[in-house]
Order: sequence, then structure tokens, then C-alpha cells
Amino acid sequence: MNTIKPEPRRSRFMALLLTTLLTFPFLSACGSSKESSAPLPPVDETRAGGVQTNRGPSPTPEAKKGLSNTQKVAITLAGAAALYYIYNQHKNKQEQGPQGKHYLSKNGRVYYRDADKRVHWVTPPPEGIKVPESEAAAYRDFQGYNNQTTGKDLTSLPEAKTAVPAQ
Repeated sequence: MNTIKPEPRRSRFMALLLTTLLTFPFLSACGSSKESSAPLPPVDETRAGGVQTNRGPSPTPEAKKGLSNTQKVAITLAGAAALYYIYNQHKNKQEQGPQGKHYLSKNGRVYYRDADKRVHWVTPPPEGIKVPESEAAAYRDFQGYNNQTTGKDLTSLPEAKTAVPAQ
């Protein structure tokens, strides 16, 4: 009589091998690697269509009722003037993220870092930023002051010339 017996050793080995190969991707994804400590690539919200406004919370209706004399005359800052205004509002903050510390790059752009140390480039809002005339006077020479098309850009600033490149 000739009976065929299954090869239990070979079947067990193949089952073990396939199980190991199928679980390897899951196990390797859970472990930490040297790549996770490397800085992540910068995020440029201007290319994705998103606009970073970097404004604080909107005032309550009660706060809008009465305006002081300095707030009655508001100047619109756009372009480089708005970007420099945003940078000055955030350059000394300690926290991270959109409301945290901002940096000026050598190329004249402003950025901040998120909790993962990823760089996010800041874009002023297209409608500009309304600023009281007393605050806006410091940005008079920059392109975008009161919607003017001429003026300095941020690459002419001393901070930009000595800036550390965003990585």
C-alpha cells in the first residue's frame, strides 16, 4: 500500500515564514528609528492654497463698540509690511506653532516651527492687516504699507542678513 503522508515539518516552516513576513511591516513601523529624529521638510502653506493669517481671537461685540482716537485711523498693511508686522508681533514669544515664535529667513520670508520642528512659511492675508496709524508708522518704508506697491522688502533688514537658514 502506498499512502501519501503530508509533510508536517515543511508545512509548519512555511506557516512560520509567512507569518513572520506578514508581521514584519507592522513591527518595524512601531519601533523608533533614526529617521524620526531628522527634521521634517518645511511646509509652505502658500502653495497649498491655505493662507496663514496669524491673528489672535476676534474681539467681542462689546469691545468693538468704542474705538480710541488711535484706533479710529487704521492703515492697511499688505505684502512685506504685513509680513514684517507679523514677524515683530511673534519674534519674542516662547511657545511653538502659529501663535508662537517666528523667525526671519535670509530670503526675506517669515516662518515658524511646529511641535515636530517642521518649518511653516507664513503668508500675510490677501486683504491685508488693519493696524492703528501709530503702530503702522514703523512700516511706512515697506512694500504694502497702505497698499502701496513700492518700498523695501524684508531681505534688506539686518536680521535677514544674519539669519540662520530654515532647514
